[in-house]
Amino acid sequence: MEPSKLILVPTPVGNLKDITLRALEVLKNCDIILAEDTRNTGILLKYFEIEKPMQSYHAHNEHEKYKDVLNQIEQGKIFALVTDAGTPGISDPGFLIVRECIKHNIKIECLPGATAFVPALVKSGLPCDKFVFEGFMPVKKGRKTRFDLLLNEARTIVFYESPYKLIALLQDAIKYLGAERKVSVTREISKIYEETINGDLSEVLLHFKNKAPKGEFVVVLEGKKDA
Repeated sequence: MEPSKLILVPTPVGNLKDITLRALEVLKNCDIILAEDTRNTGILLKYFEIEKPMQSYHAHNEHEKYKDVLNQIEQGKIFALVTDAGTPGISDPGFLIVRECIKHNIKIECLPGATAFVPALVKSGLPCDKFVFEGFMPVKKGRKTRFDLLLNEARTIVFYESPYKLIALLQDAIKYLGAERKVSVTREISKIYEETINGDLSEVLLHFKNKAPKGEFVVVLEGKKDA
């Protein structure tokens, strides 16, 4: 590896064996690993027998942390950035430090790898040649505005959601977009209890009202047909 750069390393969203050989090589040979949660990353490193110093880098400290990281990179250190699961920057920390590295002419690499919404989208049965990734919807302020913007969206729409807010997301999708839209909800991608529920919004909402949501969810929603 060349000196002085930041490498974004996707990590498995479920099964640890989904990590790439190249990702393992980077984690073994970098100087420092920036981890969203060092405990979670520690499990991954232990599984693959990698011993490497870690520093915490997450949404609550990145505005203060990135300057120190940039200084160390400029001094010749190679940093690997990982999040708890998936590709850094996709609904996870990563954007800020990448932007600052670009400003400082620091080389950046991003390895290809796991992102939760891709398998959920592909297996949804909904069009995936064109789609919109919304990630997590605003909880309160701006939520209705986002749904209003999506009302006439013809492309397939992809959301991330927690088990605690899934029912609210489905209810609001019915309220603002219509109960007849097709939806595919996948949880625990690549894990033992992976499950996908397909149907229209009203059917899938009823399913999760009768069976409490558990795990992390990707919601793939049909776009407006006559848009």
